[in-house]
Amino acid sequence: MQYRKFENQSHFLRPRFSGAAKILIIVNIAVFLLQLLFPRLIYILGLVPVLVVKKYYFWQLITYMFLHGSFLHLFFNMFILWMFGSELESMWGKNEFLKYYFLTGIGAGLVYVLAKHTSPIPTIGASGAIFGLLLAFALAFPNRYLYLYFFIPIKTKYLVIILGTIEFVAAIAGSKDNIAHFAHLGGILAGFLYLRFLRRSAQFLRRFIFVEKKEKDVDIEVDDTELEDKVNDVLRKLSKVGLKGLTPYEKDILEQARKRYRK
Repeated sequence: MQYRKFENQSHFLRPRFSGAAKILIIVNIAVFLLQLLFPRLIYILGLVPVLVVKKYYFWQLITYMFLHGSFLHLFFNMFILWMFGSELESMWGKNEFLKYYFLTGIGAGLVYVLAKHTSPIPTIGASGAIFGLLLAFALAFPNRYLYLYFFIPIKTKYLVIILGTIEFVAAIAGSKDNIAHFAHLGGILAGFLYLRFLRRSAQFLRRFIFVEKKEKDVDIEVDDTELEDKVNDVLRKLSKVGLKGLTPYEKDILEQARKRYRK
């Protein structure tokens, strides 16, 4: 799957291999190799609903995301993580991206456990978090075209609607294809709830705190390294949404950088 922007552009976008996405991909590959050497890790680190419910193996809600059933399973999940995750990270910043990735992965695991709470069969893979990334990308760039199977153009919003519908029908119908459809739906649901409600509330709170600090004429103290990271994140967002798309907090970061660099 490739994608390109049709908004007055004719070139293919090349997502950068960003920090957090790169680390996640490397860890997933390393765990997959370890899994090949020690297959029983699937029952310890994979998500086994009955063990989570009765034995409180809560760590499995996180660790299951780093195991995969085959090379192709790993490849396609990591490809999508690189393709879409890198751009989301460049827009949100590393911390927000990681928070969202794990929140959707854990949310997917919780939905799967609720739906299959008596199952002793482990489920593995980052697909729940990947579906969460697809949703976030579609909400951020709804009219951007993707090339499905490398030659079928489709807008991201329609692709996610189609995929979500397929997963819902398969889950309700009790498909026997050994795919964790409830986990995929859980990733979409967790991502939607966070982006539409929790993240907006957090942004409002940050803006409120910023306004209070501005009224009191208090600067946000950050060291040079942290400020540089924040400035880079804001500049990447600025290139996409323009100055009007920045929050008051982000504009203040740029003003701090201007004053500090001038000194």
